[in-house]
Amino acid sequence: MNDIHQLLKKHFGYDAFRPLQEEIIQSVLQKKDTLAILPTGGGKSICFQIPALSFGGLCLVVSPLIALMKDQEEQLLDKGIRSAALVSGISRRETDIIIGNCIHGDYRFLYVSPERLSSDTFMMQLANMPVSMIAIDEAHCISQWGYDFRPSYLNISKVRELFPEAPVIALTASATPEVQIDICDKLQFKKGNQKFLKSFSRPNLSYIIRNDENKYDKVLQVLKSVQGTSIIYVRNRNKTQDISAWLNSNKITADYYHAGLDSQSRAEKQTKWMNNQTRVIVATNAFGMGINKENVRSVIHFDIPDDLESYYQEAGRGGRDEKPAYAILIYSESDLLQLKEKKEKNFPEITEIKRIYNSLCNFLNIPVESGLNTTFPFDFYSFCNTYQLNSNIAMSCLKELVHAELIAMSEAVFMPSKLKIVADKMELYNLQVKYQRFDNLIKVILRSYGGIFDYYVKINEFQLSKQLNTDKTTVVNLLKELTKLNMLDYIPSSDYPRITFLHSRVTAANLYFNPNDIKARKNRFQVRADAFLSYISSHENCRSLMISSYFGEDNLAVCGCCDYCREQKRNLTDQEEENKIIELIKIKLKDTALLPTELYIQLPNEYKLKSALVIRILLDKGTLLLDKEERLSINKKQHQ
Repeated sequence: MNDIHQLLKKHFGYDAFRPLQEEIIQSVLQKKDTLAILPTGGGKSICFQIPALSFGGLCLVVSPLIALMKDQEEQLLDKGIRSAALVSGISRRETDIIIGNCIHGDYRFLYVSPERLSSDTFMMQLANMPVSMIAIDEAHCISQWGYDFRPSYLNISKVRELFPEAPVIALTASATPEVQIDICDKLQFKKGNQKFLKSFSRPNLSYIIRNDENKYDKVLQVLKSVQGTSIIYVRNRNKTQDISAWLNSNKITADYYHAGLDSQSRAEKQTKWMNNQTRVIVATNAFGMGINKENVRSVIHFDIPDDLESYYQEAGRGGRDEKPAYAILIYSESDLLQLKEKKEKNFPEITEIKRIYNSLCNFLNIPVESGLNTTFPFDFYSFCNTYQLNSNIAMSCLKELVHAELIAMSEAVFMPSKLKIVADKMELYNLQVKYQRFDNLIKVILRSYGGIFDYYVKINEFQLSKQLNTDKTTVVNLLKELTKLNMLDYIPSSDYPRITFLHSRVTAANLYFNPNDIKARKNRFQVRADAFLSYISSHENCRSLMISSYFGEDNLAVCGCCDYCREQKRNLTDQEEENKIIELIKIKLKDTALLPTELYIQLPNEYKLKSALVIRILLDKGTLLLDKEERLSINKKQHQ
């Protein structure tokens, strides 16, 4: 095994681990099954990448998000670490090459979707791979109690049977106590397993709830009072454009983002916002996964999410630099009513699900008893327009088809054009001699792309056309010709979501959906929605404390910076009592730094509520400091 600190520095450029990372890594290195619950942006990938590099062999990573899989694959490749992602939509030839390299080559990471584990063929191939550890990302998806249950995650237990000695690490940003238990159970964690949970408390993030029918003016008020970059989350695509245009008319630079945009537009909008050329991005929840911008000063929810888990993840994209930031949710009474009614809309009748299934099969031209393990690019809005479908109902029905494991759906993600030469060098040379029109193109390809005989490489047809002094269409046509001649395999870029049929098409009469299963999920949705409604409507508790309690973290102090705590702070008028608390805090922190919870339990009960508010005041004044480990200490410079 390699030294983990050397690996961290060599491959990732960091001198030290973040809180809990080293403990989690050591647990995996001891071959203990490990559950790691770290907040969004908390460095989860390092927790499995470092032990995988230390072990050697192949790390199998199961993830439901193609965009994140591709992003991590490319980051590892840029560091010289051989990695691959088996995602829907890649060719069979590319799949075979990746699998062959995982069996015989020196690949270190293989990313797969959970649906891939449903394939008996893949499982037979996987058994021949040198898997040394297994990483499960978004692990809450394995739990039926989780907010994003994916039945295909249950197939992971089959992988454990193939590699009983390989330790498993399960990672997620949010999981309630019952979900944590369910993850460990479903993944068949062995005796001696360990759980690491970074506090759900974000001391620098102020949670604020506002009931206001005039949301536009409230947003403007927030952005004028809180400087810096911002994300505004809404529920539909049209609203992203409307709010963005309205903000620009009020001299606040803003742009919009949603999954319906083409990849180039999404990339450009994201880059401008990341580089602070755009102050505000107005987006659906398609925006945020994998985005790690540290200086987001406010996250505004213009529309309310379905549950506290989603809200916590989205709000948590603010203030990752540990400086003060604000998570502001603006709601109207109609918003609360819509969430209460959403249960019925999210779980359509079985007859409606069957109708959508038939429409989907017809839209994709799949005959009965055909389609098994076939993947199709899927234009959802064209599908809805073709059959005059309500988009919300149609999407709910598609999700039911996913739960029934009839189909798998992946998000829209840009897949760049790729190329691999499949002929040997002599065959290629003979072709160049015989057909002059291919000669220059082949020479440019060989000069521009290394390893093209062994691996698929990303290409840019426009750049190739410039090098050849021709147009892009000519280059594309030549590449297609060479593919037909079996000289190379050219895969054009794509930008659609994808649907994979996990079973052949059946007639509507032979479709079966378990009504008890649907009813149970419907009830669980209502429980989560009710918990979120309670959070929004409460005016008697610290927001941060409510979130932490929801996720099973108790005995914390109030945050001192949410809307409730700020109101309490305004009511803190007894200066004499405040001075007593300050003196007590200074005594406790005189010789050592303490976590807020450690300090909190050392103070008298009668001071505990107000002590958290006093701590916040002292932090704001700079009298106290908060280090990277979130420990409090006295600012000695102020006392010199």
